[in-house]
Amino acid sequence: MMRSFGDVYRNKRILITGHTGFKGSWLSTWLLELGAEVNGFSLDVPTNPSNFEVLGLKKRLKHITGDVRNLKQLEKAFDRVKPEIVFHLAAQAITRQSYEDPQATLFTNAGGTVNVLECIRRSGSVSAAVFITSDKCYQNVEWIWGYRENDRLGGDDPYSASKACAEITCQSYIKSFFQKRNSPRVSTARAGNVIGGGDWAIDRIIPDCLRAFSKKKKLEIRSPSSTRPWQHVLEPLSGYLWLGANLYKNNKIVSGESFNFGPQNIESWTVKALITEFVKRWGHGKWSASVKRSSDKKEATLLKLNCDKALARLKWQAILSFSDTVRLTADWYKAYSESEDDMYGLTVGQIEEYTEFAVIKKLAWSK
Repeated sequence: MMRSFGDVYRNKRILITGHTGFKGSWLSTWLLELGAEVNGFSLDVPTNPSNFEVLGLKKRLKHITGDVRNLKQLEKAFDRVKPEIVFHLAAQAITRQSYEDPQATLFTNAGGTVNVLECIRRSGSVSAAVFITSDKCYQNVEWIWGYRENDRLGGDDPYSASKACAEITCQSYIKSFFQKRNSPRVSTARAGNVIGGGDWAIDRIIPDCLRAFSKKKKLEIRSPSSTRPWQHVLEPLSGYLWLGANLYKNNKIVSGESFNFGPQNIESWTVKALITEFVKRWGHGKWSASVKRSSDKKEATLLKLNCDKALARLKWQAILSFSDTVRLTADWYKAYSESEDDMYGLTVGQIEEYTEFAVIKKLAWSK
């Protein structure tokens, strides 16, 4: 069993919304290895295949089926679990899909956040909660420097708007209901563009590469010059876990705050660079820039985060190089494609490798 994050999570009752998703399944695995009692609340398994099923997590944690848009279902889950720490990840997470169904996106991402906050407000068990939103909650004016936590929120597309709404809603609840000494301590976390093994979502670069390359088809890319702060999924998860641990320990300088978790600015890479590096690690694959353009579905071409606040307040920083980020991702998918019997063990092994990197870097959370 791993010992990190001050050993806060051992034997704690944890509730994760959206535990069947890509990030949620990795977070569930890490918490299980930290000795936590993990409970998950999710509407469905979002993809086929899915990391949740590949890792056999349904047998390892308490799985509750429910919709964050349904307050009664969520209340029953809180009553049943009586969580001490909550991680809210349940969301409609695809920007382009938000154009197809903006109502569901807003109801899930904004309305679901309201419901989770309301359950926390009524709960007598919750001490700490981390609400995961997105780097796209910022009003993106495509400037060259990274967005800071006090920069303007907003969004031209329904997904970005829904995440900005979730952030504003959290701040409203924090200031209105969570200011007393014994109130639950709540913070929000902003990250985006994570990669890693076990992601099969639509309209994401690495899963799109896998779907094309496995069929020996050429992949068409919409915007190869777009820049994103690519990071391995374990990077922001370490931030979420360390933020949650600090909230639980009642660290006054993090309660009610928002934090960016991402790579340093020098680690922002283009879509082209990511695909090129992945092809090198994967061994084969062809791609080209798409000639098609969709003027009614705007996508940002430049997006960076400034993570100085996480470094100053939490002593947190990203630790993987771009090369290691892609290596871990490609190695995971290679093992899966070669029918590795113990994908849970392999996933835990990557978490342990990442933790060792943090120990070498002497990061605060690795102790």
